[in-house]
Amino acid sequence: MRIGPTNTTRDVTRTGKTGAAKSSGSASAVDAPQDVASIMGVPETELTPNVQRALLSLMGEVDQLRKDTERLRGRVRELESLADHDVLLPVLNRRAFLREVSRALALAERHNAPSALVYLDLNGFKEINDTYGHAAGDAALHHVAAQLTAHVRETDAVGRLGGDEFGVVLTLTGPAGAEVKARELVDMLENVPFTHGGREMHVGVAWGAYPLEAGRNADEAMAEADAVMYARKQDQKRQLEAAARKEA
Repeated sequence: MRIGPTNTTRDVTRTGKTGAAKSSGSASAVDAPQDVASIMGVPETELTPNVQRALLSLMGEVDQLRKDTERLRGRVRELESLADHDVLLPVLNRRAFLREVSRALALAERHNAPSALVYLDLNGFKEINDTYGHAAGDAALHHVAAQLTAHVRETDAVGRLGGDEFGVVLTLTGPAGAEVKARELVDMLENVPFTHGGREMHVGVAWGAYPLEAGRNADEAMAEADAVMYARKQDQKRQLEAAARKEA
């Protein structure tokens, strides 16, 4: 038997009964259509009361199952989103970010469309934590996450890689474009202050960029971008030490 629409109300169809009105010299007349109730397209007159109740109960159960399924699908989507996002910040966690790096590499492999990875590390974050407390450190992290997500495209990806380290995947962006965009992001982060406890604070940033091109893998890309960032961080540290000695 075919199961029709999943609602618990009876379907009503209209059927016409024709009869000939026999009278001298008169034409045949058509009786008015009569309403015949049906359940899932089967006239009630063909079903016993027990079968009618069973079918109506089945229709109600199917409708409830559909509603439960939709609710569970929504819950699964919520859990997947939670599993992909950082516990503190509204950006991807490291696992989900690595998946985006792999996705960009697959795009480069299949369509020769390179992207780029930018690795960012905050300078002075430990001093902010030690001087003003962890709440100030959290404010710095939220500031960086908000600025990064606000200044990249929807097709790009931002993630927290651990501690005070962040990553950005710039999709369909070559090496030259990645350098320009990375410097733009760093300048914005260093020049736009954040506020905590009524005090304006700034963060410094060391960064490294690495092209996501065919033939490379996610682990290699992360390691290379991290190495470029670390080398730049060491250069910045030496410059600050040299400036301090000069002032002394």
